[in-house]
Amino acid sequence: MVDLIKKKKNGQALSKEEYTTIIQDFVKGAIPDYQMAAFLMAVYFQGMDSQETAILTEAMMHSGELIDLSEIEGIKVDKHSTGGVGDKTSIILAPLVAAAGVPVAKMSGRGLGHTGGTLDKLESIKGFSINLSRKAFIEQVKQHSIAICGQNATLVPADKMLYALRDVTATVDNISLISSSIMSKKLACGADAMVIDIKLGSGAYMKTVAAAEDLAKVMIETGRNMNRKVVVVISNMDQPLGCYVGNALEIKEAIDTLQGKGPKDLTDLCLTLGAYMLVLGEKAPDYDTAIQTLKELIDSGKAFQKFKEFVQLQGGTIGVVEQTELLPQSAFSQDLISPKTGYIHHLDALAVGLASMKLGAGRETKESEIDYGAGIILKKKVGDYIEKGETLAILYSSEKSNFDKAQQLLDKAYQIEPTPAAIMPLVIKIIEN
Repeated sequence: MVDLIKKKKNGQALSKEEYTTIIQDFVKGAIPDYQMAAFLMAVYFQGMDSQETAILTEAMMHSGELIDLSEIEGIKVDKHSTGGVGDKTSIILAPLVAAAGVPVAKMSGRGLGHTGGTLDKLESIKGFSINLSRKAFIEQVKQHSIAICGQNATLVPADKMLYALRDVTATVDNISLISSSIMSKKLACGADAMVIDIKLGSGAYMKTVAAAEDLAKVMIETGRNMNRKVVVVISNMDQPLGCYVGNALEIKEAIDTLQGKGPKDLTDLCLTLGAYMLVLGEKAPDYDTAIQTLKELIDSGKAFQKFKEFVQLQGGTIGVVEQTELLPQSAFSQDLISPKTGYIHHLDALAVGLASMKLGAGRETKESEIDYGAGIILKKKVGDYIEKGETLAILYSSEKSNFDKAQQLLDKAYQIEPTPAAIMPLVIKIIEN
């Protein structure tokens, strides 16, 4: 391992055999953390070429068991987001795309910190279970074209171990390491093709267009090297997506969107991501046709019907979906009042996400319990006009003491100016194979 650390420290490329050995030995415990930490730092400073990134991705992918989806007919298209505030797109896209005939076999994660997890949001539906055996998971997709479950603990163990080290050695923000982390999990889950939503802005990990483009190109190249088609959508996360931030709150907004009543930004992004999923899944010949298909599925009620079918299949209470006022609600609410009159120029997504976490909607540690009804409804967003004394947002929590901490964050989140605001586009760039 010392020789391999030296090799990478000197900027040399490692072979497939060398990366495979490193990953296998690290997972087995034969390589100590301090040596792997040194290797990660060497990678951080010297970088990896596209071939090396694909090799590392494959080695990580094979570090645990693989999900074989070959008995499911059709092209299995997955979608991944790099994380954002108010991002409930998976909950909308899974039934919407499944209703179009693309099989969706999705393994999702939980939230930690300011970004919410798909599983936590779904579990705010009474009775909903994310625990499916592999056989039940595959059978459900075969019969109904949709299933979402928790990630198997034996799936890509190398990623969990590497990420824990990267997190405490300041080596997280390396394009190749980010790409291999995401792609190894998606590929291990059996995806034939994937649409990646790279978030850009204050509430996202990527802060510049150039950095997001670099990550996109590496992921597409990695997919190409592994015979997978990848489309990357770079989207704006300078402010939260949609108007509802929380768990049960985001389920309500997802349901509204599936019924054609969702906010424009959330609806538009879901249509964009879903259209590329349909094209990759060969259920539409081109993007424009795919958009039209998705709109028809929403307008006809078929998308919402597929969502109800999905919830029922996984033990959820249908009455809660049909009457969203039955979803969990927090005991207390408080309005955030505008201190002045003007136009909203900026709404810091990170501050909103952290405020939502302080209200009880997110986890500060892995052991934290979720308050499913907690969160924030944004009454005003960037570009909107507001008068002094009007409500900017409504905060919800089961503990009154949480409001002060959340309000301190939100007071700084809004920038209000006397002149109209320039509005950044939601979809910044699309990069295809």
